[in-house]
Amino acid sequence: MRGTMTNSLQGRGAIVTGAAAGIGRAVVERLMATGAKVHICDIDAAALEGAKAELPGLGTSLCDVSEAAQVDRFFHEAIRHLGGLDILINNAGIAGPTAPVEDMDPETWARTLAVNLTGQFLCARRAAPLLKAAGGGALVNVSSAGGRFGYPLRTPYAASKWGIIGLTKTLAMELGPFSINVNAICPGFVAGDRLERVIAAKAAIQGIPADTLRRIYLELNSLQSFITPEQIAETIVFLCTPAGAAISGQVIGVDGDLETLRVSSGPALD
Repeated sequence: MRGTMTNSLQGRGAIVTGAAAGIGRAVVERLMATGAKVHICDIDAAALEGAKAELPGLGTSLCDVSEAAQVDRFFHEAIRHLGGLDILINNAGIAGPTAPVEDMDPETWARTLAVNLTGQFLCARRAAPLLKAAGGGALVNVSSAGGRFGYPLRTPYAASKWGIIGLTKTLAMELGPFSINVNAICPGFVAGDRLERVIAAKAAIQGIPADTLRRIYLELNSLQSFITPEQIAETIVFLCTPAGAAISGQVIGVDGDLETLRVSSGPALD
């Protein structure tokens, strides 16, 4: 239950999915820095071990969030570690395929929606009674700029991320009377090795230098810069603090004022 209007999360219990690396890892580090006790899941066992070794007190579970039985086990382990729940960060997700819709494999479509959208539902379903029991809390769903715009060649990714917006808006209405604020974060192009691999691959397909495509990506947002995981983490964690408790039902872009994803080959956010 939240107290005075500060940015401290001292003693709060937090679950973060897909958090052994990237945005999730940055969120974990920020949560712990503000005093929260954190338990995470990921499908990468080695990365989980590394995170646990580097962040004393961190709880970890191996879990594919698209599998209900695995989510049930994950929450059982997390609550045993945390003692209760005040915060859920639904971060786990996959990029899915890149192809014209007529070439899209139905299996990869289904897998993308299962991880990105059903995974958030399964975790929210388990978290809701725990947050109610705590007397309130925060739930943040990580969507994407692909959940705000049309996204050529990325049909399943965009559909899943748009779905997260609907999930967020509805959960905010359902859970608000229990002092639980629910929001969606929509990151833009996130700096890092993954984005650099995407740029290199897309540039090769288009037959242009990687530096040229990188400049095109930068020109898509007003600040003409890529976003860092740490910037996204700061926004997410603020929404979980008492100072952010009045913000709910919002779709918040952390993207440098990205205005379109209309690029000839469909750049990838993941």
